[in-house]
Amino acid sequence: MYAVVSTGGKQHKVEVGNEIVVEKLDAVVGEKVTFDVVFATDGEQYVTDPDALATALVTAEVVEHFKGDKQVVFKFKKRKGYKRLKGHRQHQTRVVITDVALSGGSGVAKKKVVAKPAAKPATKPADKAEKPVAQAEKPAPEAKAPVAESAPAADAAVEAVEAAAGQCEAVKADGERCANKAKEGSKYCGVHAKKYDQ
Repeated sequence: MYAVVSTGGKQHKVEVGNEIVVEKLDAVVGEKVTFDVVFATDGEQYVTDPDALATALVTAEVVEHFKGDKQVVFKFKKRKGYKRLKGHRQHQTRVVITDVALSGGSGVAKKKVVAKPAAKPATKPADKAEKPVAQAEKPAPEAKAPVAESAPAADAAVEAVEAAAGQCEAVKADGERCANKAKEGSKYCGVHAKKYDQ
């Protein structure tokens, strides 16, 4: 009897007593783990149906955690003088298969382990929760008294004077005044200063 199990993005053909190396599992040495079964057979009966495989069980015992052989990672770009040499050793786990059962197994399995990266600590939501408290401690800004409205004609005259103060005083051929801003120290813009400031 044998089965094909999936773990760490890889598939392994296993029988009782086999020792296999898989991607690192989150389990201590000596702990029992179970794997997802994708195919199982006892020599007469072949099980490939996902519903039937849900009851199939492959149990293993963790023997050791270790690092695999070094993989060389070398990058270069021709004619550029670019070379980078790095090495990588993958974390792995050695397990011994203790039980392969088509339905339910012998009940030895303690824990189903799936190789997943460790969860990141939730510090950001805590920080967000603290921000409203800090904002609540700040004194509320004082309400500004409404400014009394002046006559609309007086406002328009003030705006026209302020606009004209920084505006070029040159008049174009069509009778319109230049809309550019006057240069510092001159009453004309950069275009008309050459013509009129000589």
